[in-house]
Amino acid sequence: MLDGLGGTQGTRETGSTPTDATADAETSERPEATAQSPRRAPAPQVPAIKRSRIGDLQMRVIYRALAVGAAVLLVAVVAVVGLVTSGTPDQPGEERAGQIAAPSAAPPSPGPASTGPASPEPSAPASASASESPSASGSASPSGSVSPSASPSASGSPSASSSASSGSTPAPDRSAVVAALADPRVPEPPGDRRLGRLTGKADKSKRRLTDRRSGVSLVRLGKPWKVFGASPFSTRQVLPKVKGAAHRAMLVSCPVPILVQREAKDTALLAARWTLNHHPKGGTISWTASQPIKDGWLLAYRVKYESKGKARSSMAAVAVTERSGEKPAMLFVTIPDVQKKHWRDINTAVSSLRLK
Repeated sequence: MLDGLGGTQGTRETGSTPTDATADAETSERPEATAQSPRRAPAPQVPAIKRSRIGDLQMRVIYRALAVGAAVLLVAVVAVVGLVTSGTPDQPGEERAGQIAAPSAAPPSPGPASTGPASPEPSAPASASASESPSASGSASPSGSVSPSASPSASGSPSASSSASSGSTPAPDRSAVVAALADPRVPEPPGDRRLGRLTGKADKSKRRLTDRRSGVSLVRLGKPWKVFGASPFSTRQVLPKVKGAAHRAMLVSCPVPILVQREAKDTALLAARWTLNHHPKGGTISWTASQPIKDGWLLAYRVKYESKGKARSSMAAVAVTERSGEKPAMLFVTIPDVQKKHWRDINTAVSSLRLK
């Protein structure tokens, strides 16, 4: 059938009706058009954070190393503490139990007596063994400051102090006495010589002080005497300070601060030498009395020294009273010459000593 345009039948069909090939071509071109259409820009991708296993491993190693170091340090500290606590009593700052040697104000002069072994003079126990050091001006400190000395005196060796560690055990020999007599400040005591009446007015006080540690009682002197701080003694009474006095007058009691001897006279001798620590430096002893008393011995003496270029002296006395199974008790009194009107109180003091 003609299309009326002079064309052929095949031509019309071809132009108006799509064939299967044309449909396929149109279908295949749509995806290309879609592919060529503008695309939305993809979102930027953030790279994933990678965790470092190596870093974690290093921190664990550090922690372990710190733990090991702390353990080693702890072991070292324990070892050092063990060594310190197991040290011997001879370490600085520690004291052996028992006696403490009284310091000697001056070394004894060399002589035949000092060639052999000597015994020390231990001072009193901690509360009564310290030596009161006189100042350069000579007056004792009102606070009674005293410092114990752990070094043995020149009168003996440390081995002898152990023989009297029990306090009341007498020394095995007289080596300490021999060494004391080698001291140029201490002459040989005289034979029995009774103490005379000293100058001054007697104090007739009836009041008494009890020294429980020494097991004795003694007079409590009236005014101007007054009770003062006892340390390092058991009791102490003093006179007011006087201008020109090289030291302070005092009356004290305590267990003997030296090595106990077999004879009460020898114990009194060592005690008198020890009292030089409570007199001005350079003092020397001149005996005035040496006599037995009930259960003990009395030594009275004058201590001569210089004060501000002038010759001065003090009257003093030591009385030692023995007690059964205990260290002997000691009474010590000293009064400078500028207060000599009170020297009679020395007679009163030594005659008042009684065992409790």
